[in-house]
Amino acid sequence: MRILHTSDWHLGRRFHGASLMHEQQEVVDRLVDLAAEAKVDLVVIAGDLYDRAIPPADAVRLFDDALVQLRATGAKVVAIVGNHDSPSRVAIADRVLEQAGVTVRGDVGRCLQPVQIDADDNGPPVLVYPVPYLEPALAGQVLNKLGALSSEASDVADSEAEDAETADRERTRRANHHDVTAHATALIRRHATAAGATRTIVVAHTFVDGGTTTDSERDLSIGNIDRVDLEVFDGFDYVALGHLHRSQPFDNGRIAYSGSPLAYSFSEEDQIKSVRIVEMDAAGRCCTEIVPLGVGLPLRTLCGRLADLLRDPAFDDAEQARVRFQLTDPELPLQAMKRLQARFRHAVALEHHPEGRMSPGSQDVVGAVENSESPLDLIRRFWADQHGADASDAQEEVLASALAAAAAGNET
Repeated sequence: MRILHTSDWHLGRRFHGASLMHEQQEVVDRLVDLAAEAKVDLVVIAGDLYDRAIPPADAVRLFDDALVQLRATGAKVVAIVGNHDSPSRVAIADRVLEQAGVTVRGDVGRCLQPVQIDADDNGPPVLVYPVPYLEPALAGQVLNKLGALSSEASDVADSEAEDAETADRERTRRANHHDVTAHATALIRRHATAAGATRTIVVAHTFVDGGTTTDSERDLSIGNIDRVDLEVFDGFDYVALGHLHRSQPFDNGRIAYSGSPLAYSFSEEDQIKSVRIVEMDAAGRCCTEIVPLGVGLPLRTLCGRLADLLRDPAFDDAEQARVRFQLTDPELPLQAMKRLQARFRHAVALEHHPEGRMSPGSQDVVGAVENSESPLDLIRRFWADQHGADASDAQEEVLASALAAAAAGNET
């Protein structure tokens, strides 16, 4: 049995103001081709289908088209909502779509309703448990109800049921990502055992401990309380994760992030974006192939003086890339971005890092405030940081006038 694992499409996202819809269409086309070529039985999309809770219309149309085309390859499709998605909007037709072989799961209360994949490898059916993004405060209450129902449906002893109820109350009180995920997977293990399942897949959108981040993921919480221990996924044959945009495996590939199909920040500049094609044998053992997607514009960061960037043939390969510039000219040239875009038409960001100068704030401005320097002294210090030299008498006169005007405005 073959599974294509992808995630974090973020349909509708923009990159420094530039639309990515054309490249996201290329992603969908590439995934459809891969699903057909590899003859996969299941396509898994592990959350963050859209970039925001209310996506633009063209992003919704693209996702609809993607589901139709992926299903047309013969594969079943299982998708979950991520922390960027609106569960009620994205999964509105889940129960109807399931009849056509497509699952878009957003309801935490249905995490004990697996999707069954009947494979032709002489092995038992595979139960796929879609676990949408778990918001701790909300998911804990739903999971407690599921746990109570599950206990009532089984032959557990009264004392065990009381212990489970106490544990549920404690999980809700603590309400963090690890606890709600551990609770969900414990319920899934119980359900899978009762169903006699011998091959299981869990699809989840979360941040496992030890994962490597990029600049384009939205934090799930403050500090490290968003981290989920890998051990909560013990006992499952494959765990398809979403949320982190870098492709990365854990536990010899049994647990893995596919990563995003496109780079969504310059911190992903050197990443090769890919999907995972997982082959599961009749016993549930998995072998994974990482398949590069090779779509979308590359990212480049170029550093140097404006004149060199405009003329140097060493930068020819960046002319078709999405570019961030770090200009080192002593003074920021006029209309620098416009001039750069004449050569690099996909230029999207510009930073000024003058050679031999400290960056703003590199000196101890906080210490200066604590030492009660006057506002004009602080402006002089800032000027020197920015320009690498003290202000001239004429420049200082302008600075003093601006400071006086600002003070007069505050008084009024």
